[in-house]
Amino acid sequence: MNESNKVLKTLMPNTKIYLCVLGIYTSIIFFYEPILGVLGLALLGVLIYYNLLSVRNRKSEWTKYIENLSFNLGLATESAALNLMMDKTDYFSLKEGYDYKKPAIALIEVDSFDEVVKDVEEDIRPDIMAEIDKRLSFWANEGGGILKKYDANKYIGFFEKKFIDECQEKRFDILDGIRDINIGNKLPVTLSIGIGKNGESLSQLSSFAESSKELALGRGGDQAVVKDGEKLLFYGGRTKEVEKKTKVKARVIAHALSNLIKESSEVFIMGHEMPDFDSIGASLGLFRAIKEKGKNAFIILNNPNVSVRPLLKKMESMAEYSNIFITNEQAVNRLNNDTLLIVVDVHVKNLTEFPEIVERAKRIVVIDHHRKSADFIDNALLYYIEAYASSTSELVTEIVQYISDKPILKVIEAEALMAGIMIDTKKFSYKTGVRTFEAASFLRRSGADTTSVKELLKDDMSTYAMRVDLVKDAKIIEGNIAISICKDNDSNVPLVVAQAADELLNIKGINASFVLAKIDDDVIVSGRSIGNINVQLILEKLGGGGHLSIAGARIVGATLREAEGMLIDTIKEYNEEGD
Repeated sequence: MNESNKVLKTLMPNTKIYLCVLGIYTSIIFFYEPILGVLGLALLGVLIYYNLLSVRNRKSEWTKYIENLSFNLGLATESAALNLMMDKTDYFSLKEGYDYKKPAIALIEVDSFDEVVKDVEEDIRPDIMAEIDKRLSFWANEGGGILKKYDANKYIGFFEKKFIDECQEKRFDILDGIRDINIGNKLPVTLSIGIGKNGESLSQLSSFAESSKELALGRGGDQAVVKDGEKLLFYGGRTKEVEKKTKVKARVIAHALSNLIKESSEVFIMGHEMPDFDSIGASLGLFRAIKEKGKNAFIILNNPNVSVRPLLKKMESMAEYSNIFITNEQAVNRLNNDTLLIVVDVHVKNLTEFPEIVERAKRIVVIDHHRKSADFIDNALLYYIEAYASSTSELVTEIVQYISDKPILKVIEAEALMAGIMIDTKKFSYKTGVRTFEAASFLRRSGADTTSVKELLKDDMSTYAMRVDLVKDAKIIEGNIAISICKDNDSNVPLVVAQAADELLNIKGINASFVLAKIDDDVIVSGRSIGNINVQLILEKLGGGGHLSIAGARIVGATLREAEGMLIDTIKEYNEEGD
Protein backbone atom coordinates (compact mmCIF):
# COMPACT_ATOMS: atom_id res chain seq x y z
CA MET A 1 0.00 0.00 0.00
CA ASN A 2 2.80 2.47 0.79
CA GLU A 3 4.22 1.88 -2.66
CA SER A 4 0.81 2.59 -4.15
CA ASN A 5 0.58 5.93 -2.30
CA LYS A 6 3.97 6.94 -3.63
CA VAL A 7 2.88 6.18 -7.15
CA LEU A 8 -0.36 8.16 -6.68
CA LYS A 9 1.46 11.21 -5.36
CA THR A 10 3.67 11.11 -8.38
CA LEU A 11 1.00 10.62 -11.00
CA MET A 12 -1.99 12.57 -9.60
CA PRO A 13 -2.07 16.45 -9.65
CA ASN A 14 -2.09 18.24 -6.26
CA THR A 15 -5.57 20.01 -6.19
CA LYS A 16 -5.24 21.30 -2.58
CA ILE A 17 -3.41 24.40 -3.81
CA TYR A 18 -6.22 25.27 -6.23
CA LEU A 19 -8.90 24.84 -3.57
CA CYS A 20 -6.98 27.13 -1.21
CA VAL A 21 -6.80 29.86 -3.87
CA LEU A 22 -10.54 29.52 -4.56
CA GLY A 23 -11.21 29.77 -0.83
CA ILE A 24 -9.28 33.05 -0.63
CA TYR A 25 -11.14 34.51 -3.59
CA THR A 26 -14.52 33.43 -2.13
CA SER A 27 -13.67 35.15 1.21
CA ILE A 28 -12.87 38.42 -0.63
CA ILE A 29 -16.12 38.27 -2.60
CA PHE A 30 -18.06 37.48 0.60
CA PHE A 31 -16.56 40.65 2.20
CA TYR A 32 -17.85 42.94 -0.60
CA GLU A 33 -20.87 40.92 -1.79
CA PRO A 34 -22.30 38.67 0.97
CA ILE A 35 -24.89 37.05 -1.28
CA LEU A 36 -22.38 36.17 -3.94
CA GLY A 37 -19.98 35.05 -1.19
CA VAL A 38 -22.54 32.57 0.20
CA LEU A 39 -23.03 31.12 -3.28
CA GLY A 40 -19.22 30.93 -3.72
CA LEU A 41 -18.81 29.14 -0.40
CA ALA A 42 -21.55 26.64 -1.38
CA LEU A 43 -19.78 26.04 -4.71
CA LEU A 44 -16.41 25.65 -2.93
CA GLY A 45 -17.95 23.05 -0.60
CA VAL A 46 -19.29 21.11 -3.56
CA LEU A 47 -15.83 21.23 -5.23
CA ILE A 48 -14.10 20.05 -2.05
CA TYR A 49 -16.53 17.14 -1.70
CA TYR A 50 -16.17 16.17 -5.34
CA ASN A 51 -12.37 16.35 -5.09
CA LEU A 52 -12.30 14.12 -2.04
CA LEU A 53 -14.59 11.61 -3.73
CA SER A 54 -12.55 11.69 -6.93
CA VAL A 55 -9.26 11.22 -5.10
CA ARG A 56 -10.67 8.24 -3.18
CA ASN A 57 -11.93 6.57 -6.38
CA ARG A 58 -8.73 7.21 -8.31
CA LYS A 59 -6.64 5.96 -5.40
CA SER A 60 -8.64 2.75 -5.28
CA GLU A 61 -8.28 2.24 -9.04
CA TRP A 62 -4.51 2.81 -8.97
CA THR A 63 -4.09 0.47 -6.07
CA LYS A 64 -5.98 -2.28 -7.92
CA TYR A 65 -3.97 -1.61 -11.09
CA ILE A 66 -0.64 -1.84 -9.31
CA GLU A 67 -1.68 -4.97 -7.45
CA ASN A 68 -2.77 -6.58 -10.73
CA LEU A 69 0.50 -5.47 -12.33
CA SER A 70 2.56 -7.00 -9.52
CA PHE A 71 0.58 -10.22 -9.77
CA ASN A 72 1.06 -10.39 -13.54
CA LEU A 73 4.78 -9.67 -13.16
CA GLY A 74 5.05 -12.52 -10.65
CA LEU A 75 3.30 -14.85 -13.06
CA ALA A 76 5.57 -13.70 -15.88
CA THR A 77 8.69 -14.25 -13.76
CA GLU A 78 7.55 -17.71 -12.71
CA SER A 79 6.73 -18.59 -16.31
CA ALA A 80 10.09 -17.33 -17.51
CA ALA A 81 11.88 -19.40 -14.87
CA LEU A 82 9.98 -22.51 -15.89
CA ASN A 83 10.68 -21.85 -19.54
CA LEU A 84 14.36 -21.31 -18.73
CA MET A 85 14.50 -24.67 -16.97
CA MET A 86 12.85 -26.30 -19.94
CA ASP A 87 15.25 -24.52 -22.30
CA LYS A 88 18.24 -25.69 -20.27
CA THR A 89 17.00 -29.26 -20.37
CA ASP A 90 16.66 -29.01 -24.12
CA TYR A 91 20.08 -27.38 -24.31
CA PHE A 92 21.78 -30.14 -22.37
CA SER A 93 20.02 -32.79 -24.43
CA LEU A 94 21.14 -31.04 -27.58
CA LYS A 95 24.69 -30.65 -26.26
CA GLU A 96 24.89 -34.32 -25.32
CA GLY A 97 23.67 -35.34 -28.75
CA TYR A 98 26.16 -33.03 -30.41
CA ASP A 99 28.99 -34.39 -28.25
CA TYR A 100 28.15 -37.96 -29.21
CA LYS A 101 28.05 -37.06 -32.90
CA LYS A 102 31.37 -35.25 -32.95
CA PRO A 103 33.69 -36.67 -35.61
CA ALA A 104 36.63 -38.90 -34.76
CA ILE A 105 39.37 -40.09 -37.11
CA ALA A 106 41.06 -43.50 -36.94
CA LEU A 107 44.28 -44.53 -38.69
CA ILE A 108 44.89 -48.28 -38.74
CA GLU A 109 47.98 -50.20 -39.82
CA VAL A 110 48.59 -53.95 -39.91
CA ASP A 111 51.80 -54.52 -37.92
CA SER A 112 54.80 -56.14 -39.62
CA PHE A 113 52.66 -56.99 -42.63
CA ASP A 114 55.58 -58.13 -44.78
CA GLU A 115 56.78 -60.53 -42.09
CA VAL A 116 53.28 -61.94 -41.58
CA VAL A 117 52.66 -62.78 -45.25
CA LYS A 118 56.26 -63.70 -46.04
CA ASP A 119 56.12 -67.04 -44.22
CA VAL A 120 52.83 -68.25 -45.73
CA GLU A 121 52.16 -69.86 -49.07
CA GLU A 122 51.55 -67.39 -51.89
CA ASP A 123 48.02 -68.59 -52.60
CA ILE A 124 47.02 -68.04 -48.95
CA ARG A 125 48.17 -64.41 -48.77
CA PRO A 126 45.03 -62.97 -50.45
CA ASP A 127 42.86 -64.96 -48.02
CA ILE A 128 44.61 -63.39 -45.04
CA MET A 129 44.15 -59.87 -46.39
CA ALA A 130 40.53 -60.57 -47.31
CA GLU A 131 39.83 -61.76 -43.76
CA ILE A 132 41.45 -58.66 -42.29
CA ASP A 133 39.39 -56.43 -44.62
CA LYS A 134 36.18 -58.29 -43.76
CA ARG A 135 36.61 -58.05 -39.98
CA LEU A 136 37.61 -54.40 -40.09
CA SER A 137 34.68 -53.54 -42.39
CA PHE A 138 32.24 -55.34 -40.11
CA TRP A 139 33.66 -53.44 -37.14
CA ALA A 140 33.33 -50.10 -38.94
CA ASN A 141 29.78 -50.83 -40.17
CA GLU A 142 28.76 -51.84 -36.65
CA GLY A 143 29.74 -48.37 -35.51
CA GLY A 144 28.05 -46.61 -38.41
CA GLY A 145 31.40 -45.33 -39.64
CA ILE A 146 33.33 -45.18 -42.90
CA LEU A 147 36.52 -47.21 -43.39
CA LYS A 148 38.69 -46.89 -46.50
CA LYS A 149 41.83 -48.80 -47.41
CA TYR A 150 44.50 -46.55 -48.89
CA ASP A 151 47.50 -48.91 -48.90
CA ALA A 152 48.21 -52.64 -48.73
CA ASN A 153 48.10 -52.62 -44.93
CA LYS A 154 46.75 -49.18 -44.02
CA TYR A 155 43.23 -47.85 -43.43
CA ILE A 156 41.55 -44.58 -42.53
CA GLY A 157 38.22 -44.43 -40.74
CA PHE A 158 35.69 -41.72 -39.85
CA PHE A 159 33.41 -42.37 -36.91
CA GLU A 160 31.15 -40.65 -34.43
CA LYS A 161 32.71 -40.04 -31.05
CA LYS A 162 30.03 -42.20 -29.40
CA PHE A 163 31.32 -45.30 -31.21
CA ILE A 164 34.91 -44.60 -30.16
CA ASP A 165 33.72 -44.18 -26.55
CA GLU A 166 32.07 -47.61 -26.82
CA CYS A 167 35.29 -49.11 -28.23
CA GLN A 168 37.20 -47.69 -25.27
CA GLU A 169 34.72 -49.29 -22.87
CA LYS A 170 35.29 -52.63 -24.66
CA ARG A 171 39.05 -51.92 -24.62
CA PHE A 172 39.13 -52.13 -28.42
CA ASP A 173 38.19 -55.80 -28.70
CA ILE A 174 38.75 -55.49 -32.47
CA LEU A 175 42.43 -56.07 -31.59
CA ASP A 176 41.52 -59.53 -30.27
CA GLY A 177 39.30 -60.20 -33.29
CA ILE A 178 42.13 -59.52 -35.72
CA ARG A 179 44.67 -61.42 -33.64
CA ASP A 180 42.44 -64.52 -33.84
CA ILE A 181 42.91 -64.76 -37.62
CA ASN A 182 44.60 -68.05 -38.40
CA ILE A 183 44.71 -68.99 -42.07
CA GLY A 184 48.06 -70.68 -42.22
CA ASN A 185 49.95 -67.64 -40.89
CA LYS A 186 52.72 -68.48 -38.44
CA LEU A 187 52.87 -64.98 -36.99
CA PRO A 188 49.80 -63.38 -35.36
CA VAL A 189 48.08 -60.59 -37.24
CA THR A 190 48.04 -57.44 -35.11
CA LEU A 191 46.98 -53.83 -35.56
CA SER A 192 48.29 -50.44 -34.56
CA ILE A 193 45.35 -48.04 -34.22
CA GLY A 194 45.64 -44.29 -33.77
CA ILE A 195 42.50 -42.37 -32.79
CA GLY A 196 41.96 -38.62 -32.73
CA LYS A 197 38.89 -37.22 -30.98
CA ASN A 198 37.69 -33.99 -29.35
CA GLY A 199 39.83 -31.87 -31.61
CA GLU A 200 38.97 -28.33 -32.66
CA SER A 201 39.05 -29.14 -36.37
CA LEU A 202 39.33 -32.05 -38.81
CA SER A 203 42.93 -31.05 -39.41
CA GLN A 204 43.70 -31.33 -35.72
CA LEU A 205 41.87 -34.67 -35.49
CA SER A 206 44.00 -35.96 -38.35
CA SER A 207 47.15 -34.81 -36.55
CA PHE A 208 45.94 -36.50 -33.34
CA ALA A 209 45.30 -39.76 -35.18
CA GLU A 210 48.69 -39.70 -36.94
CA SER A 211 50.67 -39.08 -33.77
CA SER A 212 48.64 -41.73 -31.93
CA LYS A 213 49.33 -44.34 -34.60
CA GLU A 214 53.06 -43.54 -34.59
CA LEU A 215 53.02 -43.94 -30.83
CA ALA A 216 51.22 -47.30 -31.12
CA LEU A 217 53.82 -48.49 -33.64
CA GLY A 218 56.67 -47.21 -31.49
CA ARG A 219 55.32 -49.16 -28.55
CA GLY A 220 55.46 -52.44 -30.43
CA GLY A 221 52.04 -52.51 -32.09
CA ASP A 222 48.99 -54.65 -31.24
CA GLN A 223 47.40 -51.71 -29.49
CA ALA A 224 45.18 -48.68 -29.84
CA VAL A 225 46.22 -45.21 -28.75
CA VAL A 226 43.52 -42.55 -28.33
CA LYS A 227 44.42 -38.88 -28.23
CA ASP A 228 41.47 -37.20 -26.52
CA GLY A 229 42.31 -33.51 -26.61
CA GLU A 230 45.41 -33.28 -24.42
CA LYS A 231 44.99 -36.81 -22.96
CA LEU A 232 46.58 -40.00 -24.26
CA LEU A 233 44.94 -43.34 -23.52
CA PHE A 234 46.40 -46.79 -24.27
CA TYR A 235 44.63 -50.08 -24.96
CA GLY A 236 46.14 -53.50 -25.72
CA GLY A 237 49.88 -53.93 -26.24
CA ARG A 238 50.15 -57.31 -24.51
CA THR A 239 51.92 -59.30 -27.24
CA LYS A 240 55.58 -59.58 -28.15
CA GLU A 241 57.01 -57.41 -30.87
CA VAL A 242 57.72 -59.04 -34.22
CA GLU A 243 61.34 -58.79 -35.32
CA LYS A 244 61.80 -56.97 -38.62
CA LYS A 245 64.10 -59.15 -40.71
CA THR A 246 64.92 -56.51 -43.29
CA LYS A 247 67.68 -53.99 -42.53
CA VAL A 248 66.50 -51.36 -45.00
CA LYS A 249 65.45 -48.98 -42.22
CA ALA A 250 68.82 -49.38 -40.46
CA ARG A 251 70.59 -48.35 -43.68
CA VAL A 252 68.28 -45.36 -44.17
CA ILE A 253 68.81 -44.23 -40.56
CA ALA A 254 72.58 -44.65 -40.89
CA HIS A 255 72.62 -42.50 -44.05
CA ALA A 256 70.49 -39.77 -42.43
CA LEU A 257 72.60 -39.81 -39.26
CA SER A 258 75.78 -39.58 -41.31
CA ASN A 259 74.51 -36.40 -42.99
CA LEU A 260 73.54 -34.86 -39.65
CA ILE A 261 76.99 -35.61 -38.25
CA LYS A 262 78.66 -33.96 -41.27
CA GLU A 263 76.56 -30.82 -40.77
CA SER A 264 77.42 -30.56 -37.05
CA SER A 265 80.26 -28.70 -35.34
CA GLU A 266 80.61 -31.51 -32.78
CA VAL A 267 78.47 -34.27 -31.30
CA PHE A 268 77.30 -35.00 -27.76
CA ILE A 269 76.12 -38.50 -26.84
CA MET A 270 73.97 -39.07 -23.78
CA GLY A 271 72.10 -41.99 -22.24
CA HIS A 272 69.70 -42.31 -19.35
CA GLU A 273 70.42 -41.47 -15.71
CA MET A 274 72.82 -43.92 -14.08
CA PRO A 275 73.73 -45.43 -17.49
CA ASP A 276 74.21 -49.20 -17.73
CA PHE A 277 76.15 -51.32 -20.22
CA ASP A 278 73.56 -50.92 -22.97
CA SER A 279 73.68 -47.15 -22.66
CA ILE A 280 77.49 -46.93 -22.41
CA GLY A 281 78.03 -49.55 -25.12
CA ALA A 282 75.75 -47.73 -27.57
CA SER A 283 77.49 -44.44 -26.71
CA LEU A 284 80.95 -45.86 -27.40
CA GLY A 285 79.81 -47.42 -30.67
CA LEU A 286 78.48 -44.08 -31.88
CA PHE A 287 81.62 -42.33 -30.62
CA ARG A 288 83.72 -44.45 -32.97
CA ALA A 289 81.37 -43.88 -35.93
CA ILE A 290 81.49 -40.11 -35.36
CA LYS A 291 85.28 -40.10 -35.08
CA GLU A 292 85.41 -41.96 -38.41
CA LYS A 293 83.51 -39.00 -39.90
CA GLY A 294 86.21 -36.62 -38.67
CA LYS A 295 84.06 -34.95 -36.00
CA ASN A 296 84.68 -34.49 -32.28
CA ALA A 297 82.41 -36.52 -30.02
CA PHE A 298 81.83 -36.39 -26.27
CA ILE A 299 79.80 -38.59 -23.94
CA ILE A 300 77.88 -36.81 -21.16
CA LEU A 301 78.45 -38.85 -18.02
CA ASN A 302 77.96 -37.90 -14.37
CA ASN A 303 76.89 -40.83 -12.19
CA PRO A 304 77.25 -44.14 -14.02
CA ASN A 305 75.73 -47.41 -12.84
CA VAL A 306 78.09 -49.33 -10.57
CA SER A 307 78.04 -52.22 -13.08
CA VAL A 308 79.93 -50.22 -15.74
CA ARG A 309 82.73 -49.03 -13.46
CA PRO A 310 85.05 -51.92 -14.39
CA LEU A 311 84.75 -50.87 -18.05
CA LEU A 312 85.35 -47.20 -17.26
CA LYS A 313 88.34 -48.08 -15.10
CA LYS A 314 89.78 -50.12 -17.96
CA MET A 315 89.35 -47.14 -20.29
CA GLU A 316 91.15 -44.77 -17.91
CA SER A 317 94.47 -46.35 -18.88
CA MET A 318 93.86 -45.66 -22.57
CA ALA A 319 94.94 -42.21 -23.75
CA GLU A 320 92.39 -42.20 -26.58
CA TYR A 321 89.52 -42.05 -24.08
CA SER A 322 91.02 -39.59 -21.60
CA ASN A 323 88.83 -36.66 -22.61
CA ILE A 324 85.70 -38.19 -24.11
CA PHE A 325 83.54 -38.01 -20.96
CA ILE A 326 82.19 -34.57 -20.01
CA THR A 327 80.00 -33.29 -17.19
CA ASN A 328 76.70 -31.41 -17.49
CA GLU A 329 78.43 -28.08 -16.91
CA GLN A 330 81.05 -28.76 -19.57
CA ALA A 331 78.34 -29.77 -22.05
CA VAL A 332 76.39 -26.54 -21.51
CA ASN A 333 79.54 -24.45 -21.97
CA ARG A 334 80.38 -26.17 -25.28
CA LEU A 335 76.82 -26.31 -26.66
CA ASN A 336 75.99 -24.19 -29.72
CA ASN A 337 73.33 -24.16 -32.44
CA ASP A 338 75.36 -26.56 -34.62
CA THR A 339 75.93 -29.15 -31.89
CA LEU A 340 74.27 -32.52 -32.51
CA LEU A 341 72.89 -34.31 -29.43
CA ILE A 342 72.35 -38.07 -29.79
CA VAL A 343 70.20 -39.59 -27.03
CA VAL A 344 70.60 -43.37 -26.64
CA ASP A 345 68.72 -46.07 -24.72
CA VAL A 346 66.05 -43.62 -23.56
CA HIS A 347 63.50 -41.37 -25.25
CA VAL A 348 61.91 -39.59 -22.27
CA LYS A 349 63.51 -36.22 -21.48
CA ASN A 350 63.21 -36.44 -17.69
CA LEU A 351 64.93 -39.85 -17.64
CA THR A 352 68.03 -38.69 -19.51
CA GLU A 353 71.37 -38.02 -17.90
CA PHE A 354 70.92 -34.27 -18.34
CA PRO A 355 67.33 -33.15 -19.17
CA GLU A 356 68.26 -29.47 -19.38
CA ILE A 357 70.48 -29.99 -22.42
CA VAL A 358 67.59 -31.68 -24.25
CA GLU A 359 65.67 -28.41 -23.90
CA ARG A 360 68.62 -26.32 -25.04
CA ALA A 361 69.86 -28.42 -27.97
CA LYS A 362 68.61 -27.42 -31.43
CA ARG A 363 69.59 -30.67 -33.19
CA ILE A 364 68.61 -33.97 -31.54
CA VAL A 365 68.64 -37.63 -32.60
CA VAL A 366 66.98 -40.37 -30.53
CA ILE A 367 68.00 -44.05 -30.75
CA ASP A 368 66.21 -46.46 -28.42
CA HIS A 369 64.68 -49.93 -28.14
CA HIS A 370 62.13 -49.26 -25.40
CA ARG A 371 58.45 -49.05 -26.21
CA LYS A 372 57.55 -45.47 -26.98
CA SER A 373 56.05 -43.51 -24.09
CA ALA A 374 53.56 -40.65 -24.27
CA ASP A 375 56.10 -38.14 -22.93
CA PHE A 376 58.80 -38.84 -25.54
CA ILE A 377 61.28 -36.18 -26.72
CA ASP A 378 59.15 -34.41 -29.32
CA ASN A 379 61.65 -32.05 -30.96
CA ALA A 380 64.12 -34.53 -32.47
CA LEU A 381 65.26 -34.35 -36.09
CA LEU A 382 65.57 -38.14 -36.33
CA TYR A 383 63.99 -41.00 -34.40
CA TYR A 384 65.10 -44.61 -34.46
CA ILE A 385 62.92 -46.30 -31.87
CA GLU A 386 62.50 -50.02 -32.53
CA ALA A 387 60.75 -51.96 -29.79
CA TYR A 388 61.50 -55.32 -31.43
CA ALA A 389 65.27 -54.88 -30.93
CA SER A 390 66.97 -56.63 -28.03
CA SER A 391 68.94 -53.56 -27.05
CA THR A 392 70.11 -50.16 -28.19
CA SER A 393 73.55 -51.72 -28.57
CA GLU A 394 72.09 -54.00 -31.26
CA LEU A 395 70.63 -51.02 -33.14
CA VAL A 396 73.90 -49.05 -32.92
CA THR A 397 75.94 -52.07 -34.04
CA GLU A 398 73.86 -52.17 -37.25
CA ILE A 399 74.19 -48.41 -37.76
CA VAL A 400 77.98 -48.59 -37.35
CA GLN A 401 78.17 -51.13 -40.19
CA TYR A 402 76.34 -48.82 -42.60
CA ILE A 403 77.56 -45.39 -41.53
CA SER A 404 81.07 -45.93 -42.91
CA ASP A 405 82.55 -47.80 -45.85
CA LYS A 406 85.05 -49.48 -43.55
CA PRO A 407 83.61 -49.59 -40.03
CA ILE A 408 86.44 -50.04 -37.55
CA LEU A 409 85.52 -50.62 -33.91
CA LYS A 410 88.18 -50.71 -31.24
CA VAL A 411 88.20 -53.93 -29.20
CA ILE A 412 86.96 -52.27 -26.01
CA GLU A 413 84.13 -50.57 -27.95
CA ALA A 414 83.08 -53.90 -29.47
CA GLU A 415 83.19 -55.51 -26.02
CA ALA A 416 81.09 -52.71 -24.53
CA LEU A 417 78.47 -53.20 -27.26
CA MET A 418 78.54 -56.97 -26.72
CA ALA A 419 78.10 -56.47 -22.96
CA GLY A 420 75.11 -54.21 -23.65
CA ILE A 421 73.46 -56.89 -25.79
CA MET A 422 74.25 -59.66 -23.29
CA ILE A 423 72.81 -57.72 -20.34
CA ASP A 424 69.56 -56.81 -22.05
CA THR A 425 69.04 -60.30 -23.50
CA LYS A 426 70.04 -62.03 -20.25
CA LYS A 427 72.92 -63.66 -22.10
CA PHE A 428 70.95 -64.28 -25.29
CA SER A 429 68.02 -66.01 -23.59
CA TYR A 430 65.33 -63.29 -23.91
CA LYS A 431 64.19 -61.01 -26.75
CA THR A 432 66.86 -62.50 -29.04
CA GLY A 433 66.26 -62.58 -32.78
CA VAL A 434 68.23 -63.32 -35.91
CA ARG A 435 69.50 -59.76 -36.10
CA THR A 436 70.70 -59.98 -32.50
CA PHE A 437 73.01 -62.85 -33.36
CA GLU A 438 74.11 -61.11 -36.57
CA ALA A 439 75.09 -58.05 -34.53
CA ALA A 440 76.94 -60.24 -32.01
CA SER A 441 78.73 -61.97 -34.88
CA PHE A 442 79.94 -58.63 -36.26
CA LEU A 443 81.17 -57.60 -32.80
CA ARG A 444 82.98 -60.89 -32.42
CA ARG A 445 84.75 -60.28 -35.75
CA SER A 446 85.61 -56.79 -34.47
CA GLY A 447 87.57 -58.31 -31.59
CA ALA A 448 85.02 -58.69 -28.80
CA ASP A 449 86.18 -61.52 -26.58
CA THR A 450 83.37 -63.27 -24.69
CA THR A 451 85.72 -64.13 -21.84
CA SER A 452 86.67 -60.47 -21.41
CA VAL A 453 83.02 -59.47 -21.60
CA LYS A 454 82.13 -62.01 -18.95
CA GLU A 455 84.89 -60.56 -16.76
CA LEU A 456 83.31 -57.10 -17.12
CA LEU A 457 79.96 -58.50 -15.99
CA LYS A 458 81.23 -60.19 -12.81
CA ASP A 459 79.88 -59.13 -9.38
CA ASP A 460 81.67 -58.81 -6.07
CA MET A 461 80.70 -60.98 -3.08
CA SER A 462 78.48 -58.39 -1.35
CA THR A 463 76.47 -57.77 -4.52
CA TYR A 464 75.99 -61.50 -5.02
CA ALA A 465 74.88 -61.97 -1.39
CA MET A 466 72.32 -59.13 -1.67
CA ARG A 467 70.89 -60.67 -4.81
CA VAL A 468 70.56 -64.10 -3.19
CA ASP A 469 68.72 -62.60 -0.19
CA LEU A 470 66.26 -60.80 -2.45
CA VAL A 471 65.47 -64.00 -4.32
CA LYS A 472 65.10 -65.93 -1.07
CA ASP A 473 62.74 -63.37 0.53
CA ALA A 474 60.45 -62.92 -2.47
CA LYS A 475 56.70 -63.53 -2.13
CA ILE A 476 54.30 -64.77 -4.81
CA ILE A 477 51.08 -62.93 -5.73
CA GLU A 478 48.45 -63.70 -8.36
CA GLY A 479 49.87 -67.20 -8.62
CA ASN A 480 52.84 -66.42 -10.90
CA ILE A 481 54.27 -62.98 -10.02
CA ALA A 482 57.16 -62.55 -7.57
CA ILE A 483 57.71 -59.40 -5.51
CA SER A 484 60.76 -58.72 -3.37
CA ILE A 485 61.81 -55.69 -1.31
CA CYS A 486 65.41 -54.59 -0.83
CA LYS A 487 66.03 -52.99 2.55
CA ASP A 488 69.76 -52.25 2.00
CA ASN A 489 71.14 -48.79 1.28
CA ASP A 490 74.27 -49.91 -0.51
CA SER A 491 75.50 -48.03 -3.60
CA ASN A 492 75.02 -51.26 -5.55
CA VAL A 493 71.28 -51.31 -4.88
CA PRO A 494 70.13 -50.21 -8.40
CA LEU A 495 72.24 -52.95 -9.96
CA VAL A 496 71.21 -55.61 -7.46
CA VAL A 497 67.52 -54.79 -7.86
CA ALA A 498 67.72 -55.37 -11.61
CA GLN A 499 69.77 -58.54 -11.21
CA ALA A 500 67.41 -59.98 -8.60
CA ALA A 501 64.42 -59.31 -10.87
CA ASP A 502 66.22 -61.26 -13.62
CA GLU A 503 67.15 -64.08 -11.26
CA LEU A 504 63.59 -64.57 -10.03
CA LEU A 505 62.52 -65.51 -13.55
CA ASN A 506 64.71 -68.60 -13.32
CA ILE A 507 62.32 -70.04 -10.74
CA LYS A 508 59.76 -72.45 -12.12
CA GLY A 509 56.23 -71.01 -12.25
CA ILE A 510 57.34 -67.36 -12.10
CA ASN A 511 56.23 -65.43 -15.18
CA ALA A 512 57.02 -61.94 -13.92
CA SER A 513 59.03 -60.35 -11.12
CA PHE A 514 59.27 -56.98 -9.42
CA VAL A 515 61.94 -55.82 -6.99
CA LEU A 516 61.63 -52.58 -4.99
CA ALA A 517 64.29 -50.52 -3.21
CA LYS A 518 64.51 -47.18 -1.43
CA ILE A 519 66.72 -44.56 -3.10
CA ASP A 520 66.83 -41.29 -1.13
CA ASP A 521 63.18 -40.21 -0.78
CA ASP A 522 61.92 -42.32 -3.68
CA VAL A 523 61.31 -45.99 -4.42
CA ILE A 524 62.69 -47.62 -7.56
CA VAL A 525 60.99 -50.65 -9.09
CA SER A 526 62.58 -53.08 -11.53
CA GLY A 527 60.20 -55.31 -13.47
CA ARG A 528 60.92 -58.39 -15.59
CA SER A 529 58.82 -60.97 -17.41
CA ILE A 530 59.23 -63.95 -19.71
CA GLY A 531 56.96 -62.24 -22.22
CA ASN A 532 53.38 -63.24 -21.46
CA ILE A 533 52.96 -60.41 -18.91
CA ASN A 534 53.67 -56.87 -20.09
CA VAL A 535 55.64 -55.25 -17.28
CA GLN A 536 55.83 -52.02 -19.25
CA LEU A 537 52.05 -51.54 -19.10
CA ILE A 538 52.11 -52.22 -15.36
CA LEU A 539 54.95 -49.85 -14.51
CA GLU A 540 53.74 -47.13 -16.89
CA LYS A 541 50.83 -46.62 -14.53
CA LEU A 542 53.38 -45.91 -11.79
CA GLY A 543 55.19 -43.33 -13.91
CA GLY A 544 57.76 -45.69 -15.42
CA GLY A 545 58.38 -47.34 -18.77
CA GLY A 546 60.52 -49.78 -20.71
CA HIS A 547 59.37 -52.62 -22.92
CA LEU A 548 57.27 -55.74 -22.65
CA SER A 549 59.74 -57.92 -20.73
CA ILE A 550 61.97 -55.31 -19.02
CA ALA A 551 60.75 -52.11 -17.38
CA GLY A 552 61.38 -49.82 -14.45
CA ALA A 553 59.79 -47.01 -12.48
CA ARG A 554 60.60 -44.43 -9.82
CA ILE A 555 57.80 -43.69 -7.35
CA VAL A 556 58.49 -40.24 -5.94
CA GLY A 557 58.10 -39.58 -2.23
CA ALA A 558 56.74 -43.02 -1.30
CA THR A 559 57.71 -45.47 1.40
CA LEU A 560 58.51 -49.07 0.54
CA ARG A 561 55.21 -50.20 2.07
CA GLU A 562 53.22 -47.60 0.10
CA ALA A 563 55.03 -48.43 -3.13
CA GLU A 564 54.41 -52.15 -2.68
CA GLY A 565 50.70 -51.52 -2.14
CA MET A 566 50.52 -49.35 -5.27
CA LEU A 567 52.34 -52.01 -7.27
CA ILE A 568 50.06 -54.84 -6.13
CA ASP A 569 46.94 -52.76 -6.93
CA THR A 570 48.32 -51.99 -10.39
CA ILE A 571 49.09 -55.67 -11.06
CA LYS A 572 45.55 -56.66 -10.06
CA GLU A 573 44.13 -53.93 -12.30
CA TYR A 574 46.26 -55.20 -15.18
CA ASN A 575 44.99 -58.76 -14.71
CA GLU A 576 41.37 -57.57 -14.49
CA GLU A 577 41.74 -55.63 -17.74
CA GLY A 578 43.12 -58.76 -19.37
CA ASP A 579 40.10 -60.76 -18.28
